Amino acid sequence: MKMNTRPLDGITVVSLEHAIAAPFCTRQLADLGARVIKVERPGAGDFARAYDERVNGMSSHFTWVNRSKESLTLDLKQADALNALKTLLKSADVLVQNLAPGAAARMGLTAELLHQENPKLILCDISGYGNDGPYRDKKAYDLLIQSEAGFLSVTGTPETPSKAGNSIADIAAGMYAYTNILAALLQRAKTDKGSSIDVSMLESLGEWMSYPLYYAYDGAAPPPRNGASHATIYPYGPFKAGDGGTVMLGLQNDREWVLFCEIVLDNPSLGKDERFDKNFKRNEKRAELLAIIDDCFCKLTTEEVITKLDRAQIANARLNNMQGLWSHEQLKARNRWVDVNSPAGPIPAMLPPGLNDSYEYRMDPIPTVGQHTESILAEIGITQSEIENMRASGAI
Repeated sequence: MKMNTRPLDGITVVSLEHAIAAPFCTRQLADLGARVIKVERPGAGDFARAYDERVNGMSSHFTWVNRSKESLTLDLKQADALNALKTLLKSADVLVQNLAPGAAARMGLTAELLHQENPKLILCDISGYGNDGPYRDKKAYDLLIQSEAGFLSVTGTPETPSKAGNSIADIAAGMYAYTNILAALLQRAKTDKGSSIDVSMLESLGEWMSYPLYYAYDGAAPPPRNGASHATIYPYGPFKAGDGGTVMLGLQNDREWVLFCEIVLDNPSLGKDERFDKNFKRNEKRAELLAIIDDCFCKLTTEEVITKLDRAQIANARLNNMQGLWSHEQLKARNRWVDVNSPAGPIPAMLPPGLNDSYEYRMDPIPTVGQHTESILAEIGITQSEIENMRASGAI
């Protein structure tokens, strides 16, 4: 039986966040039970709310990373609003921010000043390039970081560098912010002191680029761009079946090559052919080998190819689209979808990765802009008349 206690129950996170990196970090903290107070601009709120209207009128990006949060609207250019935020931070556990470079510091939201009032506070700054260095003040968006980190140089076709289909640099930074905050909470349990965390998108995606980085060690040639095929292993990538479907398959060693020839291609002698008996030879003769594979696969349906690959124990997958993922039988079998409430009504959401037998993930509603403003301000001692004055002045 699972307990009702989650790992981060009782932890309060205040986040000056927008777009993806910081919201993805804090949503994961909320998944584990943290109370996340999302500070938004009065009126429009987080600009990611307006990226599109694909989810019953809500933005797809915003829907993904903002469940289980409370929305507090504050115009931090106004003294009353900034003072309210600083009062809130006196009792908070974590402050996350991904504002423009230097913006938090100009408002006095630095570790040096905030720790005077709350020595246990954990601060996490997420930025494009970090809090120092020559690129500190440079604007950074996901595509720009994919470019700076070399991701585009190894992704795409030989003719066309290509970005990832999702916000991989933002996701990387959000993941490292999340894990650094978890580590800081463990550290605080030992030292009874807060800390300051500096996470950069460049360094986060740079860590994920370490295989091609080392492959190009000491001036060596980097991995070539090969579309959806592996840069250095063959056959490994997409292959067409006779019914027009695409099957992804991957051979990892010469033993699998022999089985692939015997069971999938029905050509045992090919497995002993000296032209293809080592991976480097197969890699060098891609075009020649592709013609042989295509000649076999064109006579088979997608399901027949997959059945043969499974029988040979060759790793494979369908080339799914988004509808294929929505309806994926493995996700359904493992009960990975639940409904969460939102301003547009219940919507399906995938449970966070990782099954834990001791607690249930928090899957609470997506907030409207400023939905919790008055209750949060009242909680920190601001009177109703003061709240009304702040609303009249546009501070909330």
